[in-house]
Amino acid sequence: MRAFVTGGHGFVGTWLRAHLEAEGDEVVAPSAEVDVTDDEVLRAAMADADPDVVYHLAGLAHVGRSWQEPGEFLRVNAAGTLSVLEAARRCATVPRVLVVSSAEVYGRVTAADMPIGEVLPMAPVSPYAASKAAAELVAVQAYLGHGVPVIRARPFNHVGPGQSPTFVVSGMAERMLAAKRGGRTELAVGNLSPQRDMTDVRDIVRAYRLLADGGQPGEAYNVCSGRSVAIADIVEQLLVLADADLVLRVDPALVRSVDVPLMVGCPDKLHAATGWEPTIPLRVTLSDVVASLQV
Repeated sequence: MRAFVTGGHGFVGTWLRAHLEAEGDEVVAPSAEVDVTDDEVLRAAMADADPDVVYHLAGLAHVGRSWQEPGEFLRVNAAGTLSVLEAARRCATVPRVLVVSSAEVYGRVTAADMPIGEVLPMAPVSPYAASKAAAELVAVQAYLGHGVPVIRARPFNHVGPGQSPTFVVSGMAERMLAAKRGGRTELAVGNLSPQRDMTDVRDIVRAYRLLADGGQPGEAYNVCSGRSVAIADIVEQLLVLADADLVLRVDPALVRSVDVPLMVGCPDKLHAATGWEPTIPLRVTLSDVVASLQV
């Protein structure tokens, strides 16, 4: 297959490109200069690529930052998705499009609704989540109104080597190693009580390719492990892997204004459509993250 990947040079995009190429796909990933909100440039790039499938990963992803820049998140994530879908439907042969959303669209879900299934209504809390929910509606309209074969992926937390330190695992590991090198004995942390459904990015990108091939257009699919782990447990594992003897101190400045306490998804729909299951244990993922920061 010939694949066109937006955001192909970011954290997830880099792993996705590597996986697609390993599977024998031809990959076109425009440089960062191709802005997904620039209709003319994007349409020319996609038409020239003439892809069989489009993976739309480009966007703004930092939940905390979205509270300061809600308009920019809506512009890039929602309007950018519209631009991608418009470019796709104007191709000589309309490609299948995988729009990568986020489990954040579910919002604050009660324990009674765990694990979260795709039938649960979207109830976004953060501006980031709202921008992703808007992007999903744009995708639904493209499918219903224009017949674009769009599949929506709702990944839960994913982690792995190369992730930005603005995210919890890579950021925590980096700060632990820095504290260790500096001879410090304390580490400031935020709220460690939330529980998250964590999956290795290398498993996530496998799911994306399987969905692009076997997912049902018009449908949304959770991409998750189906298991939750407390951030506190992850931090304890990172301390051991980094060989860092540090006392953790909660810093109110690091506590987000809204933190969804529990997120665990149900991957049954994805498994039924593609046979996908996660294969990389969390401890291996965390070990690889720490090792990548020690190079």
